[in-house]
Amino acid sequence: MSNLTSPRALWFKGLLFVVLGIMASTLLIVRMPDVTSLTLFLISIWAFCRAYYFAFYVIEHYVDPAFRFAGIIDFVRYAVLGKTADRCDPK
Repeated sequence: MSNLTSPRALWFKGLLFVVLGIMASTLLIVRMPDVTSLTLFLISIWAFCRAYYFAFYVIEHYVDPAFRFAGIIDFVRYAVLGKTADRCDPK
């Protein structure tokens, strides 16, 4: 299977993620409309966004600029096993 490279398809995929997030968020808030649930939900969204930023921006730009991650599994391998020469992306 090849990588998705069509800009139009990538925009569509991004839009689908936003729609899915809005639908799931709406259903969750409708099921549990109290302030505590909403607050915890918003904190979890913020925390996962910061973790994503850390994994794919901070690590690549500040911790190890020579290393590139293809996805979250690559980041977990890197975090657990450390940097190894066979996983480095040559430039």
